[in-house]
Amino acid sequence: MAAEMIYRTFTGGIFETNCYAVEAPDGWILFDAPDGTCAWLEREKIAPQLLLLTHGHIDHIQDVAKIKERFGCPLGVHPDSAPMISERDFFRDFGFQFEIEPVTPDLLIAATPERDFLGMNFQVLEVPGHCPGSICFLSREKELLIGGDVLFAGGVGRWDLPGGDGELLFRGIREKLYSLGDEITVLPGHGPATTIGAERRSNPFVR
Repeated sequence: MAAEMIYRTFTGGIFETNCYAVEAPDGWILFDAPDGTCAWLEREKIAPQLLLLTHGHIDHIQDVAKIKERFGCPLGVHPDSAPMISERDFFRDFGFQFEIEPVTPDLLIAATPERDFLGMNFQVLEVPGHCPGSICFLSREKELLIGGDVLFAGGVGRWDLPGGDGELLFRGIREKLYSLGDEITVLPGHGPATTIGAERRSNPFVR
């Protein structure tokens, strides 16, 4: 039986995007930063000591600059998503009427079997197809996957945005996520939590 992970969930912005504050041995890790996250952290009296991004889409990064300024925490992201947070007009260049406050990442994160973040070990999995540089964070000890917009309860991340690739996404889910074990809980970027087993058996997009 897995040891329980202490985490809190906030859902913010017009796209109802989830972020997760996870209590690690050496402080709180925040995964993603939708609109309204900074105010939520202040209300909950959570001071993150690390901010990690699953990917760089606008709905997951709107409060990144605010959080970095308010809490001074380092920011980690995959190199392929880094331009989305560091270039002010990145989304405008694709025709989206969004502008962000640009931020330079403090650490770049790529796929690895094990990496320590504030005293907690995560496997980092690269699963592109929804977004270049899309990564998932797996705690084997806690049997928990912080999955971003890769796999949802009964759905998958959309692949029609710039840099998207449906076949790449489906293959990544089959090969990298479904093989993790049915008991793994998935905390997705949108919607309720699910398990690998439930999605492997019944997800209508990837069977």
